[in-house]
Amino acid sequence: MDFIFNLIKAFFLGIIQGITEWLPISSTGHLIIFDTIWPLTPAAFFEVFKVVIQFGSILAVLFLYFRKLNPFDPEKSSKKKRETFHLWKLVIIGCIPAAVIGFFLDDIIEQFLSANFVIAVALITYGIIFIITAKHPKKVTIESLNELDVLTSLKIGFFQCLALIPGTSRSGATILGGLYCGCSRYVASEFSFFIAIPVMAGASLLKIVKYFMETGMFTLDQWALLFVGTFVSFVVSVFAIQGLLNYVKKHDFTSFGWYRIALGIFVLLFFYIL
Repeated sequence: MDFIFNLIKAFFLGIIQGITEWLPISSTGHLIIFDTIWPLTPAAFFEVFKVVIQFGSILAVLFLYFRKLNPFDPEKSSKKKRETFHLWKLVIIGCIPAAVIGFFLDDIIEQFLSANFVIAVALITYGIIFIITAKHPKKVTIESLNELDVLTSLKIGFFQCLALIPGTSRSGATILGGLYCGCSRYVASEFSFFIAIPVMAGASLLKIVKYFMETGMFTLDQWALLFVGTFVSFVVSVFAIQGLLNYVKKHDFTSFGWYRIALGIFVLLFFYIL
């Protein structure tokens, strides 16, 4: 019976991951809040689960953008292939700051910064920043991924480091970074998807290795939970990515800012006041 309940939890956590990973509202924050209310046991496994199911979200990006991200596509011209290699170079460069800082601070973040209070403050703070950014937008100077350069990619990469604090939102941080650097909402969102691939894959691998070293191999039940969570995350992510791109063509991120503020206030009330 415990396995059935955990399977249901894994299913819902996959839905939450698939939606919130790409919207600027913090997937980790939502997952931790859900687990606090209805925990997935054991706790050590949840710490791995919430990161590993991000792999489903990565697969969704690769599924939707396979041709765009494939530099060996025989139907691409030489120019298009060079542009694709250049895009991957920018993605790798943009990942370096978060990869280095995340590797050394992973244990500290997990131990001290995963509290609901930290999540609430991050939700509210970046919600306010999103609203201010929408009301006072920077002039758009980059309207295509081909216009991105190495320095801009690196700047966005440093913004991504902010997302190491739960409740910030990786996509939210990189989108804000893109907007700050003069990217259009569409370009900032797309690059946010791509820059997530190496970071999330690396984070998943790091968590798995640490779990194996400290606890041992997953049980069959745990493998099943990971499969369900990852598969659901993949399916939901496909629709979430398409939905976000359609949304940003006509709207700014103000609504996400208000949602973050409302959720942050709810977390404070639910866990610390009521």
